[in-house]
Amino acid sequence: MTQRRRETRLKRLIDLESYPVQLVLDRLLQDKTTKQNIIFATDAYSANGEDFEETSSITVEKLLGFKKIRIQPRVEKAADEQIARTRKKAEVFTPSWIINKMNNHCDEEWFGRPNVFNTEDGTGWVTNTTPIAFEGKTSWKAYVDSKRLEITCGEAPYVVSRYDATTGEIIPIEDRIGILDRKLRVVNENAADDAEWLKWALRALQSSYGYEFQGDNLLIARVNVLDTMVEHYEARFRAQPDIRLLRKMVNIICWNFWQMDGLTGTIPFSLPKQQDEEQMTFGGFFDEVVDEVQLPIMPICRIMDWRKECSVSYDEIRGGKGK
Repeated sequence: MTQRRRETRLKRLIDLESYPVQLVLDRLLQDKTTKQNIIFATDAYSANGEDFEETSSITVEKLLGFKKIRIQPRVEKAADEQIARTRKKAEVFTPSWIINKMNNHCDEEWFGRPNVFNTEDGTGWVTNTTPIAFEGKTSWKAYVDSKRLEITCGEAPYVVSRYDATTGEIIPIEDRIGILDRKLRVVNENAADDAEWLKWALRALQSSYGYEFQGDNLLIARVNVLDTMVEHYEARFRAQPDIRLLRKMVNIICWNFWQMDGLTGTIPFSLPKQQDEEQMTFGGFFDEVVDEVQLPIMPICRIMDWRKECSVSYDEIRGGKGK
C-alpha cells in the first residue's frame, strides 16, 4: 500500500458531517416512490428506541442530532455485526478485484474485445493509460448512455469504487473500476469543453442504477455516488460544484438508487398494489406473514427514464418493457 493510500485511509470512508454530504443530507434521504424518507429496514439500530425500528424513517435528526447514530460501511463495523447482517439479510461484499473482473466481462461484451480499461493481474489490475478507443459503430456517447443496474447494491461497489468494500483500501480516481467510474473516464477523455463534460457526466450518472433493501446501505451507496461525482468535478474544474449542481446530482441519485425489496418490487415490509392474490403472496410464500403482520399495500417502486423525461415502474423495466 502506498503512502498516499495509507494517509487517505485514516479518514472516515463515509462522513455525513463533511462536504458535500452535509449540505444535501436531507435530500439524500428521499424516497421518490413514497415521497417520504427511506426507512432503516434493519434492526441494527433498534436499541436506540422505537424511532429506530426497521420500519422507521431515517431522518437528519436521527443521524446528526442529540442521539445521533453512526452510519458505517461494512468494513468498519464490528465483526459480530457483520456476521449478524450476513445471517439476517444475506449481506456479503465482494473484493474489488472480483468486481473488476465482472465489469470487465460486461465491457468485453459491449466493446467486442477484452482488456479495454485495464488488464487483470491476479488479485489486482493494471490500468490502461491510453485513451479508450471506440471502433466501428460504437461511440463514446453510446457507451456513456448504456444503462447499467447493480441489483441489491449494498454500498454500490460495482457502480463506484472509491474504496475496496472488503478492506477499506482507498482506490485513486485513475485506477477505479466501477460502472460509473468507467463512464466518467470516457467523458474525461472525449468531452470537447467544460460544457460538454458537465452534460455527459450527468448523463453517465443518469444511466447508472442500483437498488438496495437496507436503508443504511442505500444511504452509503448514495453518498459514494455523490462523492464520486464531486471528486471528478473537482479534478476537472479545480473547484467545488455549487449548491444548485449538488442538488441536481442528488435528485438523479435518489431516483436512480432506490430502496426496494427485490421480491415484491416495492419498499421493504410491504406488498405491491395492483397484483392478484397469488402474485402478492408469491405462491403462498408470504401467506403466513400477511395474516400475522398485515403488511401495508404500497405502489411498485418507480425510477426515472431520463431520456424520456418520465418515471416508470420497476415492473416495466423488469418485464423488458422499458429500454
